[in-house]
Amino acid sequence: MNIALIGATGFVGSAVLQELLQRGHRVTALARNPAKLAPREGLTVREADAQDAAQVARAVAGHDAVVSAYNPGWDNPRIHDEFLRGTRAIIDGTKQAGLRRILVVGGAGSLFVAPGVQLVDTPQFPAEWKQGALAAREALNWIRAEDTLDWTFLSPAILLQPGERTGQYRLGTESPLMAGEQPGTISVADLAVAIVDELQTPRHVRQRFTVAY
Repeated sequence: MNIALIGATGFVGSAVLQELLQRGHRVTALARNPAKLAPREGLTVREADAQDAAQVARAVAGHDAVVSAYNPGWDNPRIHDEFLRGTRAIIDGTKQAGLRRILVVGGAGSLFVAPGVQLVDTPQFPAEWKQGALAAREALNWIRAEDTLDWTFLSPAILLQPGERTGQYRLGTESPLMAGEQPGTISVADLAVAIVDELQTPRHVRQRFTVAY
């Protein structure tokens, strides 16, 4: 496949880039600073600002799908507004380019831990992650309203961490996957496996899903 990847220099995006390339897919990475991505076989880098829908549209045109691992940075004091602005531009740019398939990586905060209660609204949710999680929830609500895109939204396990690629994971939908009484975990490498699996064999079109061990 020919995949446009947004956020390729980030924690999740760099793992997705590795997984796509090692499976033989062609990747166009959108980057404000192309110099951050070293040349690799199968990789094309295009300079583009993910917060500009017109730039996104030009960069993703002609691809089979868009993967957005966009995140303006957890330590960014403007993360809430910039996450939403970027997500809106990515959605609009994808539509302007005439593409239908988009997979958006969000967070675990919008998963339901009880009827009507999402993780981000619980007292235990870490304050340092809250603004980004609230933005990701709002972005999911926007995406759910899309009627022209074949979208998928992926919420990682509650604990997403570095680690080896095993190729194994469990699938869930609207609630976090648990390991007994403890929150489920997944390595970023296996999150990338789940993302590329979904691109190759779509099982969650116009749905949100989650993964964990």
